[in-house]
Amino acid sequence: MIQVNDFLYGKMELPMVFSDLLNTDALKRLGGVHQSGAIFLVNPDICHSRLEHAVGVTMLIRMLGGSELEQIAGLLHDISHTAFSHVGDYVYDNLDEDYHEKVFAEVLCKSEVPDVLLKYGYNVNQILYGTFDILEQPLPALCADRLDYTLRDGIHGGVISRQRAREFLTSIVLKDGKIAVNAETEVAWINEAFEKLNNEVFKLPLHLYANGKMAELIKKFLNKGILVESDLFKTDTMLLNKIRTSYEGYEAIKSIKQLKGFAEFMRHGAVPNIKKRTLNALLV
Repeated sequence: MIQVNDFLYGKMELPMVFSDLLNTDALKRLGGVHQSGAIFLVNPDICHSRLEHAVGVTMLIRMLGGSELEQIAGLLHDISHTAFSHVGDYVYDNLDEDYHEKVFAEVLCKSEVPDVLLKYGYNVNQILYGTFDILEQPLPALCADRLDYTLRDGIHGGVISRQRAREFLTSIVLKDGKIAVNAETEVAWINEAFEKLNNEVFKLPLHLYANGKMAELIKKFLNKGILVESDLFKTDTMLLNKIRTSYEGYEAIKSIKQLKGFAEFMRHGAVPNIKKRTLNALLV
């Protein structure tokens, strides 16, 4: 067993399959991918990683009694996110923000993960074609993925407190194999927290600017041949370093940090069209 620690779920022991998975290059890369894209360039407080979220989802599924296979699926569900997370969607004008889902099978199968799964008696097809009701549900339902990022991103974004988030976690249960909430007050709270996260973090003009300008820059450099598509499947730092090797790229990143052209971009730039999201948590 290995021990993991998270600021939401505390300490938890996980079987060795998770140790081996976390040691793959594919999972290590997620530790260098910011959950909130390029927002950290203008708001350094929002700097948590996709890996933190993936581990959190795994722990949440385990806490609720989900199978080991579903816990594994939780750890792997974001393995195909590009550098800067959803910035990849804006680069490719993907309004559904699901580019990572479209390339998931390819990224997963080309990684070391299938061999690790075989070592522990699993097959990659179980991940690709399995049904995981705790992990994923269509909007506006609650699920482990949506719940973890609501709480985690909300705390880092300053819209909810860690203490209140941990209190909420005591109210969740499984109903017919899906996440539900056992008190009306808690249902109202999580629905409101989700709305605040979308309006006050995801759609904050400053944050739209950072992600939009980064997408604009990456798209420009792809068209010029300075970047290639495979660069988007490196870490944020590696992609930033490649962009900064040119004087134009160095100055462009500095301009984003200094908010140069912020007002002009918000008026006329390619501001990300954030997918409309609502949450309707189920009451037991």
